[in-house]
Amino acid sequence: MMDIDRTAPVVVELRETVHAPLETIWQLHTDVASWPSWNTGIDTAVLRQPLALGASFDWTTAGLDIRSTVAELTPMRRIVWGGPAHGITGIHVWEFEQTSDGVQVSTRESWAGAPVDAAPQAMHHALEESLLAWLKVLKATAESRS
Repeated sequence: MMDIDRTAPVVVELRETVHAPLETIWQLHTDVASWPSWNTGIDTAVLRQPLALGASFDWTTAGLDIRSTVAELTPMRRIVWGGPAHGITGIHVWEFEQTSDGVQVSTRESWAGAPVDAAPQAMHHALEESLLAWLKVLKATAESRS
């Protein structure tokens, strides 16, 4: 299984319990084109082929145009994507686990590159805030649909 770059200058790991069916959460999270409809942190998202290993998608967030490529995909369990954007190499792992209390959604991401090296604390803060917001809105949206 692929993991983030644990030697990167910025690493953020978060988790959230979501009280919604795993199928609902997975569908929301993997329907890339619909991200802007429920995640206000994402301005655009375009998937030009079916979501599968090696598929790329383009999205815009915080004024950054990003192309991510799916590096690992285990339906209803795990998705990993990443790639370079604006001098930053990002690797993002999402995992979904059904528990007796709901679905544990875990996210971890690493950032490396010259912009990160120049301002690691600011970059860490930006990534952490972005992922916290994503988890919060994923939780709220999934729970409102169940």
